[in-house]
Amino acid sequence: MRLPLLAAVCCALLACAARRHCAEAAKARHFKWEISNMFWSPDCEEKVVIGINGQFPGPTIRARAGDTIHVELKNALHTEGVVIHWHGIRQIGTPWADGTAAISQCAINPEETFTYRFVVDKVLTTTEVLITNCLNVRGKRSTETEEFCSWLQPGTYFYHGHYGMQRAAGLYGSLIVDVTQGEEEPFKYDGELNLLLSDWYHESIHTQMVALSSKPFRWIGEPQSLLINGRGQFNCSMAAAHTPGATQCAAVNRQCAPVVLPVQPNKTYRLRVASTTSLASLNLAIGNHKLTVVEADGNYVDPFVVDDIDIYSGDSYSVLLTTDQDPSSNYWVSVGVRGRQPKTAPALAVLNYRPNGASKLPALAPPATPAWDDYEHSKAFTYRIRAHAGTPPPPATADRRIELLNTQNRMDGHIKWSINNVSMVLPATPYLGSLKLGLKSTLTAARPAEMFSRGYDVTLPPANPNTTVGDNVYVLAHNTTVDVVLQNANALAHNTSEVHPWHLHGHDFWVLGYGDGAYRGDAADEARLNLRDPPLRNTAVIFPYGWTALRFVADNPGVWAFHCHIEPHLHMGMGVVFAEAVDLVGKVPKQAVSCGATASALMNGDHL
Repeated sequence: MRLPLLAAVCCALLACAARRHCAEAAKARHFKWEISNMFWSPDCEEKVVIGINGQFPGPTIRARAGDTIHVELKNALHTEGVVIHWHGIRQIGTPWADGTAAISQCAINPEETFTYRFVVDKVLTTTEVLITNCLNVRGKRSTETEEFCSWLQPGTYFYHGHYGMQRAAGLYGSLIVDVTQGEEEPFKYDGELNLLLSDWYHESIHTQMVALSSKPFRWIGEPQSLLINGRGQFNCSMAAAHTPGATQCAAVNRQCAPVVLPVQPNKTYRLRVASTTSLASLNLAIGNHKLTVVEADGNYVDPFVVDDIDIYSGDSYSVLLTTDQDPSSNYWVSVGVRGRQPKTAPALAVLNYRPNGASKLPALAPPATPAWDDYEHSKAFTYRIRAHAGTPPPPATADRRIELLNTQNRMDGHIKWSINNVSMVLPATPYLGSLKLGLKSTLTAARPAEMFSRGYDVTLPPANPNTTVGDNVYVLAHNTTVDVVLQNANALAHNTSEVHPWHLHGHDFWVLGYGDGAYRGDAADEARLNLRDPPLRNTAVIFPYGWTALRFVADNPGVWAFHCHIEPHLHMGMGVVFAEAVDLVGKVPKQAVSCGATASALMNGDHL
């Protein structure tokens, strides 16, 4: 008999407390934040950004696996709400802390304070197949119970705004989870460096949102610059000597001063890299240095060596860098655009071999970013990502398959992104509250489609470009195994299909495989799936005109967003919602969902 998830979580925590290293390591970490608009110069052009405690990017949170995070967050924006999503943290038992406006919580109103409390760990409940094969990340059989595996999961994460397009206004920061005291990573390194990558627009997010929603449609264009740890240079180049016609940047503003990564020769460094870009897909390379990929989205992967990595919005990686080059030189760290015509200059940082001066520019040219449309290069990297030994394997079969077709459409003169011909709109009442209270009037009566027509030609613009809007809520049975197939297609313009990185809240999923063209679900497609060592991720890319197959266990009661992580695409409707066992969710804090119809129901005496 399978334990309910919350009972299983309690058992896991009790079992953890019984182990000495868990009891010693778990701490409560408290933060007090005020979010406000402020003037800043991310790329040497002064603009308004959203900062935290007067800082951009926001403060880095560092914790150990199993710690409890308390963030007391005051909204000082004056004219708009705010929420924070803790990207990659599963929020087991605390779905209201996921930080998704209109899905898991109400937006925090101006001058109001909301406290996020959550544990930075992961618990995987299992089917009978997983009970037999369940291993923790160290390769040892779990002894907690025979019903589930549990482990405290370190990794590279980040946080960001999830209301409107506030992430594009600079509301983000790093979240690093270290191993518990006494535990070890499956790789060795001498030091650590952290890179948070983003893109930057000079137009305000409010102007961007109006443009994307306007009639006629106004595309916001490409970002003006790329940022490394919140710093970039607009309309100049640090490597002007290697860039014909470029102007040398004058490093006079500390807010946009080039990032310098100090290293010692003949050491190995863990480079944590995360992308919180609004639009751009990126490529990272370091001159003359190889990179060994060891972690993706907080999960260990089978190590492999590359010259560069592609990193999509929502991705995070750890790579090992060995400083084995000429110690008398410094080297460029280069971040360039992939998947779109590169109208934005690469961002550059300096790998500073000490004792060389930080101002000593590298003699060699920055590494060249692969051609923006060289998707074979991208696929070659992505397909090499495999699970590290000891990662829990996926269930052998699924209970349900949901196929999601991404299309670009028109509606009443507007341009939308749609899933199975429905463009997602978010309600005034958060889904978690409305489903918990059974407020059916707040939801669309029609169930969203679970597959698309096998006759749909993904290589051409839609024959009928019209679409509609809806809430796109899929109700999943508790502890069932769900397959999701993400299908890419041609946009409204001929010969145009874009990269879409999709992020799932509240879960990690196994990336079973990829394919080109239309998914048919036939023997040929099934043969492309990897059930032996698929990586666990929380974000997966769909390549142009292709499909990506995912599998996850619906083991986390709550209401969870699943969407394209590109800000304009989500704003234009590219997303769905998964509702799982909401009746098993514990008592929801009233402050989290006291808005819209939920507020009226609570005033009338209903109970969460």
